[in-house]
Amino acid sequence: MKNTLNVGMIGYKFMGKAHSNGWRQAPHFFDLKARPVLHTICGRDVDAARKAAEQLGWTHVSGDWREVVSNPEIDIVDVTTANDTHAEISIAALRAGKAVICEKPLAVTAAEARAMRDAAKATKRVNMVCHNYRRIPAIVLAKAMIDAGELGEIYHYRARYLQDWIVDPAFPLVWRLQGKIAGSGAHGDINAHIIDLGRYLVGEMDEVCALLHTFIKERPLPEAEGGLAARGGKKMGKVTVDDAAMAIGRFKGGALFNLEATRFALGRKNGIQLEINGSKGSLYFDFEDMNRLKFYNNLDPAGRHGFRDILVTDAAHAYANAWWPGGHIIGYEHTFVHTLADLVNATVSGQSVQPTFEDGYRNQVVLEAMENSSKQKQWVKIKY
Repeated sequence: MKNTLNVGMIGYKFMGKAHSNGWRQAPHFFDLKARPVLHTICGRDVDAARKAAEQLGWTHVSGDWREVVSNPEIDIVDVTTANDTHAEISIAALRAGKAVICEKPLAVTAAEARAMRDAAKATKRVNMVCHNYRRIPAIVLAKAMIDAGELGEIYHYRARYLQDWIVDPAFPLVWRLQGKIAGSGAHGDINAHIIDLGRYLVGEMDEVCALLHTFIKERPLPEAEGGLAARGGKKMGKVTVDDAAMAIGRFKGGALFNLEATRFALGRKNGIQLEINGSKGSLYFDFEDMNRLKFYNNLDPAGRHGFRDILVTDAAHAYANAWWPGGHIIGYEHTFVHTLADLVNATVSGQSVQPTFEDGYRNQVVLEAMENSSKQKQWVKIKY
């Protein structure tokens, strides 16, 4: 059995930085079955990739992802690139015998995601989609409490994910605002997270009625690109994704869901709130207070009802015993450490760990059903 696993990461910007930190920190805090080695980082701009390698701790640099995927020294391929490249890179890596972790959303379309899922099944390689919020200790506790029946029959899953980083009309037409590259906007970028958390906590979704909307239809193009129109001397391009997504629907088990995702909520930088209501109690989670889970227990004696705070920093909680004494909180970056620690152990054991490409595919089906509902202005059945 190898005592090290060489990692090749495709992409080096925001998610590349978050994943690099996770790879570096995991063996320092968790008892892993092998030590991950930051072997090669890859990007089309080799100079930028080289600078990222120096900053983030990678040993080798490449400008061609095919070179990384085919390298016999690489054990795990980490895909953090733009959405339209996920399928090609991940499928090639799986067929080359690598374990693969891919950023969300898994693909641009459900058909692409299905091909990725099928490749993972055919090759029997370890696969994972990076829905890092599943590995917040409070979310793990919520899952355990729901599975144990502490909330009783689930009635409602209410979730919202709010950001404000593109409210300014002068914000440029980056790749996340281009449908051919991103697939969708706030919908696939952040709504995907609360869809995944709903599937993780409550179960599969059955039908949906959704609305996707774009507030700002044109934006300035990056200086290096040609324009489609002109406004105030700036070359403009068409926004081809949604700015906001809203949906109501039903889980297969009968519970109702209500989702909202937007990049136009001024004052909200990365706000995620979840509430789950059942026949015996309710849970509430706020990512801006991610070390707490609030629990309302309807079985409490009369006069004692109310939401109680559960601080999830004690060693009894998932992942917490690897970090600090109780009350010493963790943050966003730790969710990636937890994710990659689990992936390393899964790779050694040869068994995939949730969420897999199957989960990524199912998430993509839900995303696509919501898009179809919005276009058709009607309820749509979710068919996996």
